[in-house]
Amino acid sequence: MNNKKILIVSVLVLFIAAFFFFDLGQYLTLDYFKSQRDAISAYQDANPLQTALVFFLVYVAVTGLSLPGAAVLTLAAGAIFGLWWGVFIVSFASTLGATIAFLVARLLMRDWVQNKFGQKLKAINQGIEREGAFYLFTLRLVPIFPFFVINLVMGLTPIRVVQFFFVSQVGMLAGTFVYVNAGTQLAQIESLSGILSPGLLLSFVLLGIFPLLAKKLVDVVKAQKVYKDYEKPKNFDANLVVIGAGSGGLVAAYIAAAVKAKVYLIEKHQMGGDCLNTGCVPSKALIRSAKINRYLQRAGEFGLQASPGGVDFAAVMQRVHGVIKTIEPHDSVERFTGLGVDCIQGEARITSPWSVEVNGQSIRTRNIIIASGARPFVPPIEGLADVGYLTSDTLWQLERQPKRLLVIGAGPIGCELAQSFARLGSEVILLDMADKVMPREDTDVSAFIAEKLEADGVELRLSHKTVKFSKEGETKTLQVEHEGQVFGIVFDEVLVAVGRRANTEGFGLQELNIGTTPQGTLQVNEHLQTRFPNVYACGDVAGPYQFTHTASHQAWYAAVNALFGRFKKYKVDYSVIPWATFTDPEVARVGLNEADARQQGVDYEVTQYAIDDLDRAIAESEAQGWVKVLTVPGKDKILGVTIVGAHAGELIGEYILAMKHGLGLNKILGTIHIYPTYSEANKFAAGNWKKAHKPEKLLAYVERFHAWMRGA
Repeated sequence: MNNKKILIVSVLVLFIAAFFFFDLGQYLTLDYFKSQRDAISAYQDANPLQTALVFFLVYVAVTGLSLPGAAVLTLAAGAIFGLWWGVFIVSFASTLGATIAFLVARLLMRDWVQNKFGQKLKAINQGIEREGAFYLFTLRLVPIFPFFVINLVMGLTPIRVVQFFFVSQVGMLAGTFVYVNAGTQLAQIESLSGILSPGLLLSFVLLGIFPLLAKKLVDVVKAQKVYKDYEKPKNFDANLVVIGAGSGGLVAAYIAAAVKAKVYLIEKHQMGGDCLNTGCVPSKALIRSAKINRYLQRAGEFGLQASPGGVDFAAVMQRVHGVIKTIEPHDSVERFTGLGVDCIQGEARITSPWSVEVNGQSIRTRNIIIASGARPFVPPIEGLADVGYLTSDTLWQLERQPKRLLVIGAGPIGCELAQSFARLGSEVILLDMADKVMPREDTDVSAFIAEKLEADGVELRLSHKTVKFSKEGETKTLQVEHEGQVFGIVFDEVLVAVGRRANTEGFGLQELNIGTTPQGTLQVNEHLQTRFPNVYACGDVAGPYQFTHTASHQAWYAAVNALFGRFKKYKVDYSVIPWATFTDPEVARVGLNEADARQQGVDYEVTQYAIDDLDRAIAESEAQGWVKVLTVPGKDKILGVTIVGAHAGELIGEYILAMKHGLGLNKILGTIHIYPTYSEANKFAAGNWKKAHKPEKLLAYVERFHAWMRGA
């Protein structure tokens, strides 16, 4: 803390201490003002300006220092100055004092609070930046929360000082009027509860309803502003048009059809989106083939002999496409048409908030859901286009196995595919600018997976910066920089796996001025609405998570809010988001890991169980990995779980359920798990937590009890 802050704190402490030491609060009570009313009124009659000024300064000091007595002073203002002058004085004094308290909190605490709890406050900060004036207005309008608390808390947010001042001035005016008006009857009031006469109760009931009416009014005004350049149709062809038939779009259309809404689903490429055609499904099919080949190589560990028949890469890819074909009917036009969805193959274009064009047809719709997904991001590396490159979208068209495969990007996709191709016999180099693989994971997880990748033959080139690609004849080379040295890496094929970018261009969003975030996803609120209240987004295009299961999760909120939002809107719930990386061994996570907890300033306790001690894992020669659980210190409340090992993506389900429904480790420990299964690892992890928190003092008494029972 710098000298300026120390001085301010010292002055504040001095004033507050003096207030309580000299018992100045006795002069800010209802009884005191009632007893001195005549004397105060006489002084006020003789010295009106001086009385008003002194009262104003006292009110500012009380509110600025967050001292008790503001409510009584407001009543006293009515008794001393009458209704209109009392409202005038209190209105400006309360706002000035509130702003002083606001500034003090901001100066002394905001940086510390934002640094320590910034991640938790992210949603609040974004809400304040978007609609801070309305949030503050509704808090000011009805005294549900003490105003001094609002002053201090708002000082910790990004709201501007001028905005805080003027919104407070307007927001507190109605409540000030009610209290000052009650103060004009001060002689008849015996206690603060005495102001709640039937008439005043009615006033507060109206104040309670007013925020709801005010929000509706604000929504109407906002809607008129964004819709002013568009003409709303008098009737509609559809209740909902969904753009994109990936995971989010399919679920949104399914829900709409299930509740008998008229819904159109438009897809310009393939039903099922990336997940079915180029993502989750084909990659897991490839991973499975690679794992079986690895088992063949490990046959001796199981007492078996396997003749080395080699890899038929064309047959492997044929199986991958066969798996896609088998699952394809789940997401097919035929299935969704049968469910009541009007499926259209074509490229959609949003021409207004209520109209979508496709194949020369214009569809008038009450609501639109954008579920256009994402595509692989290709960085602008010199020469990349000249040598040709693969992405997670185009990889599945390979007919011949690359002898030397260069994978750029050591995130989940890069690690999964690098390991798979290495297990199938390719010489694989995995390159990344980061100093570890899977950088979002804890260091122990990244190091363990790196070790397993290298054991499978993947050559890791971490902390390497790409410079440029070149091609001479049939030889392809990447120049890289590492520790100040530049050298070349020769390869046959390069796979670019450095992330994905939301599909937001080419179908009318720019013309409608629907904005994007710094991450490139669409700007949506907590209800998944864009700037147009009837235009929603879900899935990869909306962020913040780019997982199939979160796209489906968001789709429910988008569809229900779009169809029934005029009655009830739901805020999308991101409280428990799990994910998994399907390397071997797998890595699954939910909630916080240690890196997240440290970054967010969350205190935690770690409990770990090593899977190499698990009977089922030992029996299957998969005795590797661990279960790591983060809990609130001293409690069994789960903050997050990381599982590394065989079937980690399945094992994490128990913890997802526990976190979602507030179950702690004691509940998991008290649940019967089948023996021998991998799921016992979850119970044993809970058991390790219990051992670390056993009641030592109680056990000492129990030991003495047993000794007494033995007659010892």
